[in-house]
Amino acid sequence: MKAQLQVTVISAKLKENKKNWFGPSPYVEVAVDGQSKRTEKCNNTHTPKWKQALTVIVTPVSKLIFRVWSHQTLKADILLGMATLEICETLKANELKLCEVVQTLQLCSDRDSQDVVGDLSVCLDGMQVDAENLAVAEREQGREPYAQINLMYSTRWEQRVDQNGRVYYVDHIEKRTTWDRPEPLPTGWERRVDPMGRVYYVDHITRTTTWQRPTQESVRNYEEWQHQRSQLQGAMQQFNQRFIYGFAATASKEFDPLGPLPHGWEKRTDTNGRVYFVHHPTRTTQWEDPRTQGLLNDKPLPEGWEMRFTVDGIPYFQLSMPQHIKITVSRKTLFEDSFQQIMSFHPQDLRRRLWIIFPGEEGLDYGGVAREWFFLLSHEVLNPMYCLFEYAGKDNYCLQINPASYINPDHLKYFKFIGRFIAMALFHGKFIDTGFSLPFYKRILNKPLALKDLESIDPEFYNSLIWIKDNNIEECGLEMFFSVDKEILGEVTTHELKPDGGNIQVTEENKEEYVRLVAEWRLSRGVEEQTQAFFEGFNEVLPQQYLQYFDAKELEVMLCGMQEIDLVDWQRHTIYRHYARSSKQILWFWQFVKEMDNEKRMRLLQFVTGTCRLPVGGFADLMGSNGPQKFCIEKVGKENWLPRSHTCFNRLDLPPYKSYEQLKEKLMFAIEETEGFGQE
Repeated sequence: MKAQLQVTVISAKLKENKKNWFGPSPYVEVAVDGQSKRTEKCNNTHTPKWKQALTVIVTPVSKLIFRVWSHQTLKADILLGMATLEICETLKANELKLCEVVQTLQLCSDRDSQDVVGDLSVCLDGMQVDAENLAVAEREQGREPYAQINLMYSTRWEQRVDQNGRVYYVDHIEKRTTWDRPEPLPTGWERRVDPMGRVYYVDHITRTTTWQRPTQESVRNYEEWQHQRSQLQGAMQQFNQRFIYGFAATASKEFDPLGPLPHGWEKRTDTNGRVYFVHHPTRTTQWEDPRTQGLLNDKPLPEGWEMRFTVDGIPYFQLSMPQHIKITVSRKTLFEDSFQQIMSFHPQDLRRRLWIIFPGEEGLDYGGVAREWFFLLSHEVLNPMYCLFEYAGKDNYCLQINPASYINPDHLKYFKFIGRFIAMALFHGKFIDTGFSLPFYKRILNKPLALKDLESIDPEFYNSLIWIKDNNIEECGLEMFFSVDKEILGEVTTHELKPDGGNIQVTEENKEEYVRLVAEWRLSRGVEEQTQAFFEGFNEVLPQQYLQYFDAKELEVMLCGMQEIDLVDWQRHTIYRHYARSSKQILWFWQFVKEMDNEKRMRLLQFVTGTCRLPVGGFADLMGSNGPQKFCIEKVGKENWLPRSHTCFNRLDLPPYKSYEQLKEKLMFAIEETEGFGQE
C-alpha cells in the first residue's frame, strides 16, 4: 500500500535571533520511512520561501518529519526547529484524499520540547486511499481502525437479493455486482483511479497493476502458480543439462576441465554469443570443440542411436526408429480395434506421427485420415450409451464421468485408454467430437475446483448450497448432518463427508465446512478410481504439467476446435432488450462482428455463452440455465463502462457507446480479458 506523495515546502517564519546579525541560511530536510530529501538553502533570512517540491514514498500510516537547518560554512549545520506530520490523521481530515492540502506546522526546538520557534508551511498532493486500505494499514500497525471506516465500508457495499432468492452485493463506488461477499484488499495492494476514471489495483510487492480486484484466494493461487512454474523451469533446465551437450565448462579461462586447446587452435565468440574455434594452420573454423571431437568418436554409439546437431550447432543424441506408427482399424469395430492397438503400444510411441489405415480403403494418410479417426472414435468412446460418460445436466450436453460406469468390469482399462486417446488428440493437434464439462477441464489442468464450478453442471444443487451459506439454518429448523445420500442404478447409499459424519449435525458455526465438503463430493462423487485411471493413461502420453499455462476455456478450444459461425443465423436468432434492431449500437455491433475473423467470433461467443461450440441446431437451439435461451443484447450502464456477460443466460450487457470506435475498443478489451469483466 505504498504510494508517491509530493511534498511542497512553501515557506517558514523563524524566531529571530539577536546574536546573529545577518540571519540564518535555512533549508528543510524531509525524512520518512528511511528516506531523506532536502530543499535548497535560502541565504540570510528569517522568512525563507522555497516553494520546492519533493517526492517521497509513503504508506497511509507513515510519519513525515520536517527539520529546518541553518547552513554553516566552517562548522556543522545548526538545527533551528522540527515538526512531525501524521499522514493517517491528515487523510482522515481530508476525506482520505490529499490533493493540494496546505498544512501549517509549528516548529519546536527538538522532538520532546514544547518551545515553539516558528512555523512551517507545506503542501501535500498526489495521494488517495480508500477506507479498506486505510483500515488494513492501521490494523497492521497495531492501531485502532478509523471509527468511520466501517461506516464508509458499509455505505460502499450493499447486500441485495435477486428474484431467484440469491444474495449478491452491490459496489456503489465501482458500480458493479458480485456473488461473493466483499473482503478487504490483500496486504501490499492499493486501489487507484486512472485519468479516465477507471479503477485499477497496484501490487507494491511485485510492482504490477491489474484491472481485476485481487482477493486473498487469487493472490494465493498466483503465488502457487509461480511456485509451480519455477519448479517446471528447474526441471526443464535439468533436462537440458542432461541431454544437451553444452560448452559452459569451457567458458572459464582460469579453470577449464578439458585443459588447454591443441596447438594452432583459438577459441572465439561471434556477435550472437556463440562459441566457435579457429584452426590457424588450415585457416578453417568449426563449432565443435577440438578437445572433445575425438572423444565423441572414440567409442561407437549403441545400436540404433545416432548423433545429430540442432540449427545452433549443438549436438544431441537420438534413437533411430520409425517416424510413424501404423494403426489399422475397421469402421465396424472402431472402438475395440482402437482400444486393442492403442493399449498395445508403448506410451511414448503414441507421440510419433500417426498412420491410420482403414482396411479396404485406399489412400495415404497425410493428416486427413487421422483427423477423421479422432473425430469418429471420440464420438464412439464418449457416447453416453456406453455408460462410461454422462451428460453434465438436463440442459447441459457437456460430458462428465458416469459414477455408474463400474458396472462394466473392464471400465478402468477403458478409462486409461480414453486418457491416452485424449492426450494424443492434444499432442497431435486433432479435434474430438464432444466436449467435457468445465470442471473436468480444470481437473485435466490440475487446478483446484471451487464452489462456483458446481453451477455449470448442477445449478439447482449450487443454489441450494448458496442458500445454506447465506441463511441461518438453525432458525429454519433444518436438521442436516455431515453425510449425503447418493443413488446409482437404483441403489441408495450413504456417504459420510467426514469421519462419523452421520452423527455430526450441521450448525451455523460449521456450515462453511459442510458446504465445502458437499461441493467437493458432488464434483467427484463415486468417480475417484475412474478419474485416476484416466489421468494415468493421460500422463503416460502428455504430462499434465505441460498444460499448466492454459486455462479451461483455452483447453476446450484446443480439444474441440472452433466451428464456422453463420453470421446470418446469429443475427436472425438474437433478441434485444432496451435496444431495437435499428439502434446505432446494434448496427455497430454487427458491423464489428462482420469484420472479425472466425477465431475472434468464437472468443466473443465464448465470452457471452461460456463455450465456443454451438448446438447442432445453431443459435436457434442455444440453452440457458432455465431452458432454451437465445443470444440477447441488453442496454445496460454508461458509455464509460465495459461490456459484461451473463453466461447462464447467454446475455451481453452492451452500454450505449457514442461511436463505433469506442464500441470496438471496449468489446475487444473485454474479449481479450474474459476472466476480469463481470462474467456471471
